[in-house]
Amino acid sequence: MPEAKPAAKKAPAGKDAAKQAPKAAPPPEAPAAPATEAPPEDQSPTAEEPTGVFLKKPDTVSVEAGKDTVIVAKLNGKELPAKPTVKWFKGKWLELGTKSGARFSFKESHDAASNVYTVELHITKVVLGDRGDYRIEVKAKDLCDSCGFNIDVEAPRQDSSGQSLESFKRSGEAKSDTAGELDFSGLLKKRQVVEEEKKKKKDDDDLGIPPEIWELLKGAKKSEYERIAFQYGITDLRGMLKRLKKAKVEVKKSAAFTKKLDPAYQVDRGNKIKLMVEISDPDLPLKWFKNGQEIKPSSKYVFENVGKKRILTINKCTLADDAAYEVVVKDEKCFTELFVKESPVFIVIASGDQVLVGYRVEMTVEVSEEGAQVMWLKDGVELTREDSFKARYRLKKDGKRHTLIFSEVTMEDKGRYQVMTNGGQCEADLIVEEKQLEVLQDIADLTVKASEQAVFKCEVSDEKVTGKWYKNGVEVRPSKRITISHVGRIHKLVIDDVRPEDEGDYTFVPDGYALSLSAKLNFLEIKVEYVPKQEPPKIHLDCSGQTSENSIVVVAGNKLRLDVSITGEPRPVATWMKEDEVFTGTEGRVRIEQRGDISSFVIESAERGDEGRYTIKVTNPVGEDVASILLKVVDVPDPPEAVRVTSVGEDWAILVWEPPKYDGGRPVTGYLLERKKKGSQRWMKLNFEVFTETTYESTNMIEGILYEMRVFAVNAIGASQPSMNTKPFMPIAPTSEPQHLTVEDVTDTSTTLKWRPPDKIGAGGIDGYLIEYCVEGSDEWIPANTEPVERCGFTVKNLPTGAKITFRVVGVNIAGRSQPATLAQPVTIREIVEQPKIRLPRHLRQTYVRKVGEHLNLVIPFQGKPRPQVVWTKGGAPIDTNHVHVRTSDFDTVFFVRQAARSDSGEYELTVQIENMKDTATIRIRVVEKAGPPENVMVKEVWGTNALVEWQPPRDDGNSEVTGYLVQKADKKTMEWFTVFERNRHTSCTVSDLIMGNEYYFRVYSENICGLSDSPGVSKNTARIVKTGMSLKLPEYKEHDFRTPPKFLTPLFDRVVVAGYAAALNCAVRGHPKPKVVWMKNKMEIREDPKFVMTNHQGVLTLNIRRPSPFDSGTYSCRAVNELGEALAECKLEVRVPQ
Repeated sequence: MPEAKPAAKKAPAGKDAAKQAPKAAPPPEAPAAPATEAPPEDQSPTAEEPTGVFLKKPDTVSVEAGKDTVIVAKLNGKELPAKPTVKWFKGKWLELGTKSGARFSFKESHDAASNVYTVELHITKVVLGDRGDYRIEVKAKDLCDSCGFNIDVEAPRQDSSGQSLESFKRSGEAKSDTAGELDFSGLLKKRQVVEEEKKKKKDDDDLGIPPEIWELLKGAKKSEYERIAFQYGITDLRGMLKRLKKAKVEVKKSAAFTKKLDPAYQVDRGNKIKLMVEISDPDLPLKWFKNGQEIKPSSKYVFENVGKKRILTINKCTLADDAAYEVVVKDEKCFTELFVKESPVFIVIASGDQVLVGYRVEMTVEVSEEGAQVMWLKDGVELTREDSFKARYRLKKDGKRHTLIFSEVTMEDKGRYQVMTNGGQCEADLIVEEKQLEVLQDIADLTVKASEQAVFKCEVSDEKVTGKWYKNGVEVRPSKRITISHVGRIHKLVIDDVRPEDEGDYTFVPDGYALSLSAKLNFLEIKVEYVPKQEPPKIHLDCSGQTSENSIVVVAGNKLRLDVSITGEPRPVATWMKEDEVFTGTEGRVRIEQRGDISSFVIESAERGDEGRYTIKVTNPVGEDVASILLKVVDVPDPPEAVRVTSVGEDWAILVWEPPKYDGGRPVTGYLLERKKKGSQRWMKLNFEVFTETTYESTNMIEGILYEMRVFAVNAIGASQPSMNTKPFMPIAPTSEPQHLTVEDVTDTSTTLKWRPPDKIGAGGIDGYLIEYCVEGSDEWIPANTEPVERCGFTVKNLPTGAKITFRVVGVNIAGRSQPATLAQPVTIREIVEQPKIRLPRHLRQTYVRKVGEHLNLVIPFQGKPRPQVVWTKGGAPIDTNHVHVRTSDFDTVFFVRQAARSDSGEYELTVQIENMKDTATIRIRVVEKAGPPENVMVKEVWGTNALVEWQPPRDDGNSEVTGYLVQKADKKTMEWFTVFERNRHTSCTVSDLIMGNEYYFRVYSENICGLSDSPGVSKNTARIVKTGMSLKLPEYKEHDFRTPPKFLTPLFDRVVVAGYAAALNCAVRGHPKPKVVWMKNKMEIREDPKFVMTNHQGVLTLNIRRPSPFDSGTYSCRAVNELGEALAECKLEVRVPQ
């Protein structure tokens, strides 16, 4: 295929072009500078010392509307690999050029001595619409740089008299200088207005405020204006704010930054960039922000402090780093914008083609990067995937290679094709030519006799070509005598029973080709005597070639028709045979057809069994002829065999299969593979191009999901039936290694290990852990356990004393063993002597109190190696082992008494001893029970309705302090006991409020930590309350006046209701006698109107309005009147119509 023609120009940069620099306008209140004068250094970051391509960056300017301005930039030619291409942009992407208008002009010059390029942008008669951000972009081969600036446009100035100079204009519309006159009358008419405006402006500017207060206001915050105005007695606050708005405040120099960020930075994707600021005080805190989010230090973002310089380095820039960045120091901020430019994609290989109609065409290009965006165009029109279904083409992408494929090219597909990327383009011409038809056998002139058959026969090179027969320029139509046939490359016109009118010129014209074959039919009418002609039979095979063996290939399922022309006089008899089998049938799938001098062997839907050598034998009385034909049937191959999955991983599986036993008569070119989830009916293709190997790794599977796979074999005929599905398999990976393997304990013959589960277990879970060890000096790892252990700890026993052994642990699941977790250092198998120490629990460090009958269960841990000797004593004597049970392990001792008794109280001593080292602890136990009843309960004194009761403490306090007493009384008549005092701490009490004439008994219960005593102490004597004489004097009764004037307890509230829905107004009134209630609307009493229903329920007043309308809106009032006065409540009701 010929190489593609190189492109005349590069493709547009598209979205990968450099972005617009952020706005860097001067403060809006700063004084306007001349058009060509640069702003002060402290107002624009562009005034810094330029670096890189720009020797002088464009200045931010402020210009008056209607005047001209010039923007100048200087480029360093030493940094440029070639002559630069300069573009000016307004905003982000609006390029300034010839289409921008005549007001914009551009100038470029080059100083060869200093190698400096000077570029200028001229704008004449600046208008307010020119205000905004601008950008200059410089490109030279692969180098690209840009810089932003701002143009601020101010309104036209006025002269000292306040009159605009535009008033001095000539009357008339002519453009000549001599045409028209100065309009002095217009100036005279405006003089009075100008004087009034001048006076008004003077009044506005004065306001009677001293200059020092204006300076104070200019430096203050907006939130402090009101406070300053109140402090200095400024009454015209609106005028003050209006003048402050007009005043031009000078921009203060930054107190925190001595060098700010550039307005914009640009970097290629994948490279790193440094953003640098310089602050005035190195101790000031500084923060970096990206799109408003604070940036934290990481491998991506690196912070550096070099003196007063603060540097942010961004490594490996991506499109996600294309953002606005901000530096904050105290209350001051500095902004910039970073533009990440995607590297241009270049076309490495491209190709074109020249083909014939109907051929397959592939046009291929190779680009410099994978994943690049490539655009195909034909004659300037883009070719998209959406249109590919209609236009018979297909777009294919394989890594860096991009291909445009036409399965069957037509004449409409010829033209110039272009491929464009953001880094270049290429072109190629596709030339499509019509196929040339070759005549293999021309038709010959015929001379025939009456009633004979005339056969015109021709053969062309393309068997798909059709055509038409003409006689003397008139198309010949088939009839009973005329037969037209097309078999393969042979076209025939047969005329039976030739007549004189059949004589003429016959022409065959192939369809679609400027070609015609002609012959003449001559009618010969001769009367001769018939003499039988004898001619030996002859077989004429169209497929005969230079080789002696005739062979035909047919695709399985297709129809095969072998037409064999035979000649001979008399007419010979044809016999067809396959090997030794003779075919005689004229019907069925395999049959023989006889038609004139043609014997046909027909096979409908050819099968593999039809393959073999066929023989045709023709005989007549004169002789015989024999010919052989080798028939080969080709088919799609059988499905692959022994399809199986040999191994799986976390998200992959290895599939292996055997080639098919039968290849269909054509070599197997490859295999197609499919995969699906178990239970699903949707198969997913794993490859679109045939895979030539018999081992395939399937990836991107989900762990823990069952899958099935199958394989198709492919040859030149097509794809086979699918193979048997593999057994369901599940991608599962072993776990990660166990974590934090440590030694917990070591003895003379054992080591105890502990660890934590793996960080990553996966869908296969974990069945347990296997522990292995290796003796120093050996490479053999000996398993410590045969079955996996589930807990994260294990004791390895029967180890040789004194040996140095390394241990490791592996996790086991259905996928196999994980990576081992190995101890960093070997362990020496030797008992470590540890001093004994009792770790007494906190609750046993003070007296341990239990009740009688409860069990005592003390668990006291201790430590020490080897196992210490433990001894319990009470009062220096050994404890009674028949009553007290003691169990001791390697780590703790248990003191247990099934039922505690008072005799178990006392001090117990625990001793833990290893050789001559020991540790002791004292445990104090007190067993308590309920106290006995108080003694000698007596009534000591009775006075009035009071009685003094005294008693003595109980004889037995239950081995616990008595915390109080419960005192009860009972009337001698009923003997029902009632509690008088609870938890009385003294041994006496005074019982009050006794009923006169009654006699009382008293009883007392003692109480300790176990509760009340089982029995009380009852008083031996009683307290009798004697009655005394008493007289009753009734108070004088004065009748109360309940009359009150009306008063609203709940007023009426304003309401807003929806038209058509019932509404209710509620209030509450109080008064005696019961007041009379009157409802009013707009101060008019509401009488018997069926629309309103008024109710009064015990002072709650309700006015119900049925289906209100906007007409019912108004002021409603409720008046309550009785003989003592009246009260009024009002509200507003608004009825709204729903929208």
